[in-house]
Amino acid sequence: MNKLSSEKIPFFHDPEKLGILYQFAALVIIALIGFFIIHNTLANLDRQHISTGFGFLSHEASFDIGESLIPYSSSSTYGRALVVGVLNTLMVSFVGIVLTLILGTFIGIARLSSNWLVSKLAGIYIEVFQDIPVLIQLIFWYSLFYEMLPSPRKALSPFKGLFLSNRGCVFAIPRWNHGFTFATIGLFIALAIIFFVRRWAKKRQADTGEIFPLFKFSLFIVVGLPVVAWLISGAPFEMSTPVLSGFNFKGGLNISPEFTSLLLGLVLYTAAFVAEVVRAGIQSVSKGQTEAAISIGLKPSWVLNLVILPQAMRVIVPPLTSQMLNLAKNSSLAVAIGYPDFVSVCGTTINQTGQAIEGIVLIMLVYLCFSLSTSAFMNWYNKKIALVER
Repeated sequence: MNKLSSEKIPFFHDPEKLGILYQFAALVIIALIGFFIIHNTLANLDRQHISTGFGFLSHEASFDIGESLIPYSSSSTYGRALVVGVLNTLMVSFVGIVLTLILGTFIGIARLSSNWLVSKLAGIYIEVFQDIPVLIQLIFWYSLFYEMLPSPRKALSPFKGLFLSNRGCVFAIPRWNHGFTFATIGLFIALAIIFFVRRWAKKRQADTGEIFPLFKFSLFIVVGLPVVAWLISGAPFEMSTPVLSGFNFKGGLNISPEFTSLLLGLVLYTAAFVAEVVRAGIQSVSKGQTEAAISIGLKPSWVLNLVILPQAMRVIVPPLTSQMLNLAKNSSLAVAIGYPDFVSVCGTTINQTGQAIEGIVLIMLVYLCFSLSTSAFMNWYNKKIALVER
C-alpha cells in the first residue's frame, strides 16, 4: 500500500526525485561556469599571442639557483629547475617538521612542569612566538644574520674548519666514499632489525610484563652496525675542508643564511602552537592515570612515556596534523628572504616564459600533493593508535 501511494506522488512533490534534479542542475551550472572561464581564458591568451601548455618545461632555463640538492646549471631545463625547487621545499619542510615536533613537545611538557621558572619561561616562549607573524620572524632572522655576521674575508672561525659569515655557515665534512655507502646499508639493516625487535618487545611485555631495554638496544645497533660496516670496507676517511676562494668559500658544507632563517622562523613559530597542542593532550589524561602509575612504582619518566603520552597522542595527533600542514605551506614565504623554494623558482619561470596559468597550476598541484600525502600518513598513524573496543 505504501509503495503504491509513493508511486502516485507527483514528480515535483517527490523530495527524493527533486533532490536528484537539483544535484544534476548544480553540476550542469558548475560545468557551464567552468567551460566559460576556460574558453574565455584561452581566447584572451590567443588574442595576446601567448602560447599555452607545458612544452616550456623542456626549454633552457637560463637562470641560476643558489641552492640545489641535485646538479643544476643555467643551461638546465625549466623542468629540472622546478624539480630543484620541489626538493628544496621538501628539505626545509621535512627538517622543519622534525625539529618542530621535538621543540614543541619539549616546550609543551615544560609548560606543565612543577618548576615555576621552567613553566613561566615556556609560557613566555609560547605567547611571544605565537603573537608575532611568521613573515616578520623570517625577515628578522634574515636581517640578523646579515647585520651581525661579517663578510667571508673576515669570517668568524670559533675553531678550525668552521667559518661564520653573512654568506652562511661553512664547515668541514667527510667526503663521500664507498665506505659510507656500506655504512648507509648497515644503517638501513639496523633500522629493519629495530622494527622487528620493537614488535617482539611489545608482544613480550604484553605477555609477561617484562620491559625490554629497547632504547639502549636501538642506540647500540643503530650506531654499531654502520660503524662495523664502515670498518669492514677498509675505514676510508677524507675531509672536505672549506677554503676561501675569491668572495666565498669552496669545499665543505655551506648552510646559507636564507635556509637557516627560513628554518628558524618556521620552527620557532610552529613549535609554539605544537606546544599548546601537546599541553592540551597531556591535560586531557585524567590525574587518576598518573596517580595509579606512580602507586605501582613507575619512575616519572616511565609514567610520561608509558602512561600519559600514549593516551595523549590520541588527542594530539589531529591538531598536530594541521600544524604540520601549516609549516609546509608557510614555507612558501621563503620567497621573501630569497630562499629558492618551489614558489620562488616557479615565479622566476613564470616571469621568463609568461606561462602564468601553468605555473600557478603547478604550484597548486605540488602543495596539494604535499598536503594530501602528509594528511594520509597522519590519518594512518591516527588509526593505528586509536583505541579499539573489544
